[in-house]
Amino acid sequence: MNKLKYIFIVLISSLFIGNIAFAESMSWHTGWAQTEGGSHQTAEGVYQGAGIITGATFNDAGSGMLHNGEGQCFFGWDMVTKTNRGYCAWGDPDGDRIFTSFTGKIGGPGLDHGINTITGGTGKYEGITGSGPWECEPFLPNGGNVCRQSFEYELP
Repeated sequence: MNKLKYIFIVLISSLFIGNIAFAESMSWHTGWAQTEGGSHQTAEGVYQGAGIITGATFNDAGSGMLHNGEGQCFFGWDMVTKTNRGYCAWGDPDGDRIFTSFTGKIGGPGLDHGINTITGGTGKYEGITGSGPWECEPFLPNGGNVCRQSFEYELP
């Protein structure tokens, strides 16, 4: 009788374990250049703006998801609240994409920072979900910037 209980428990447990999705993580960095947009003084000493940036992505592992890919982000920012928000499309050399929305804070300890939330994907990334932090060095000497991103994600 105990042997039957054991077999029954193993069978039921395997049904649940087979349906569990395990989160994975990845991290990457991007070099950006702003291609459109700019800032506007909307009141005395108050600046707001919007823009489009494009860049190249490199998986920190040196291969894998998004390595040698591209990124495009559309964003707006406000110096009154020192916040920014926007949307990004991340691609890989196969043309598959991951889409994110982001929110963040401008400044802090020298870096802009916030959270990326995955909103969808195409190809091998279809059905992807997850989120994770980002941080950027906003002003390099020639006008570009470098960002580091990571997220925990699940694929169906």
